[in-house]
Order: sequence, then C-alpha cells, then structure tokens
Amino acid sequence: MSDNNPPFDITHKMLSYVSSISEKIGNINYQHNLESKPHLRRNNKIRSIHSSLKIEANSLTLRQVRDVINGHIVIGEQKEIREVKNAYAAYGKITSINPYDLNDLNEMHGVMTKYLVDESGCFRSGEEGVFNGDECIFMAPPARLVPALMNNLFQWMQCEKDKIHPLILSSVFHYEFVFIHPYADGNGRMARLWHCVFLTKWKSVFEFIPIESQIEKFQDGYYNAIAQCHKDGKSNVFIEFILQQIDTVLSEILIQLSMNTEGLSDYVKRMLAIMEYDIPYSSNEIMDKLKLKSKETFRKNYMNPAIKSNLVKMTIPDKPNSKNQKYVKL
Repeated sequence: MSDNNPPFDITHKMLSYVSSISEKIGNINYQHNLESKPHLRRNNKIRSIHSSLKIEANSLTLRQVRDVINGHIVIGEQKEIREVKNAYAAYGKITSINPYDLNDLNEMHGVMTKYLVDESGCFRSGEEGVFNGDECIFMAPPARLVPALMNNLFQWMQCEKDKIHPLILSSVFHYEFVFIHPYADGNGRMARLWHCVFLTKWKSVFEFIPIESQIEKFQDGYYNAIAQCHKDGKSNVFIEFILQQIDTVLSEILIQLSMNTEGLSDYVKRMLAIMEYDIPYSSNEIMDKLKLKSKETFRKNYMNPAIKSNLVKMTIPDKPNSKNQKYVKL
C-alpha cells in the first residue's frame, strides 16, 4: 500500500455515507445524552458481542450471552461460554487500545482467544482460508508472508490516518485484515473489534454503537462484499457496505434515544424498566417480574399502552392472541 497505489477509490456513495453518518453522530452527541443512559450503552455492547460471536457460529442466544456476562450460570458448550467471556474482556479494553499498535493487536487476540486456541496472541503458522459456512471464499496469503503484510498494513494506516477519513480508513483496515487473515482463529472477531477501536478513537460514542449487530443481520452481504473485493483487487464494495450498515444502525440508535417517555404512566415505565432490549418475553414472564396476577390489569395498564406508544412490539402481530405470543422492547 502507498499513496500512489491506494487499495480503494473514493466514490460519491462513500462520501454521501460519511456525511450522513457524521450528521447522525452529531445529533447523538448534541441532542441526546447517551452518557445518561447506562442501560442502553450496556445493552448495545452486549448486542455487539452476541452478534460478532453469532457470525462465527456461536449458538448462545442474546439472553444467554447477557447471563454469562452478568455472572449467571448458563447451560451451554463451555467453548461458547468462554468465547463470550473473552469477547467481553476484550471489548472492555476498547478505550485503552492503540489501534495503530501491532503489539496491542496481538495482545487483544490473546484476550479474545484465551484458553481456546494454541496460537493465541501470535500470527498463524499454518495456511488458512476464509469461509462462509462450508464455502471457501478464498485462500489467505501464505503464513510466511503474514508478519510482513501486517507490518505493512499498520505502517500504511499510520501514514494515512491524517489524510483519509476515519470511517473509510477503518473500513479499509477491516477488509485488508480479513484478506491477510493473520491468525489461526478469531480473525472475524478481531476485525470487527478493531474496527470498533478505530471508530471509538474518532468518536467515543462508537464504543456503544452495535455495528456488529447490523453486520450479523446482513451476513451474506458481508461475505459477498469481501468476495467481490477479492475479485476487484480493491475494497470499494466492502467500504460502501460497511458504511451503509453504520449509517443504518445509527438511525436505529437515534430512534431509541428520541423515544419520549414523558406522559407515560408509571405502570408502563415500570414495565419498560424490567424489560431488556431485543429479548422476547411472554406475558407470564413479564407479569412474574412485575408480580402481577391479573392478565386483564396487565393488558389494560401495561402492555396495551406500551404497544400503542410503539415502545413494545409483538413477535406475532397478525395473531395477537396466540399462545406463543411474545413481546420485545423497542
């Protein structure tokens, strides 16, 4: 990589996304106080961890991931539980990481893969490929080239950090990292973590923006963008894909932050306080938490007003009386 041979071309679509994202970050910082919403910040970090691990085939549900992080006993594969604990430890160090320090990268890989792989915290010694399920998208560069490729990548990032917008620079790094595939395991998790580190250094609010959850929703698009860039020899498609996902998730965060609870009854506020975001609850589960006995009281004073205010949605909206009906906090 060099100034004369950049790994991408600036496009109008990229600039449009950069402008939109910057505007939304400004709205979050100046019109809403995310610092005053610790529950939302913590929930979004848990969503990031759950989604990043789910992309790598970790089968634990969002609720199970939350329980592991909260120190509760969870029935599941010990490897998957360890992945959650490691990821939580790594994400907890985001603000102290130098994204331009290769030693920090290896150290965080050691945290992310602790007790999981033999080659933890060091570059791979064997050959690896990038897979989407059982499909091999491409074979990574030979292991003997990895140290030089990673040094070149970090040197290039250091040289370009004052010339290229952080949103684009971090996306370039994400793609190039995936292409090099420097570790025997944990490459996807590390690429997404480091992307978050870069963006957090630019705007601190990104520590609590669950970009990973948006990528997980469009996982096929994520891998397709990577594969297309391998064919093109440039990272344009991937940059545009990632910027689109960041722009979308920021729109969702703004909706969350702008929800006005003024005028809501104490009943609804109490119910919302005991519900976690993104987790489906049955009416009985919510009533147990609220220590309610009457379903009629629950529907009239709690659930119906919350649904009417678009603060809670049904999982089966076309069958409101279904015995399998559950409710999700928006």
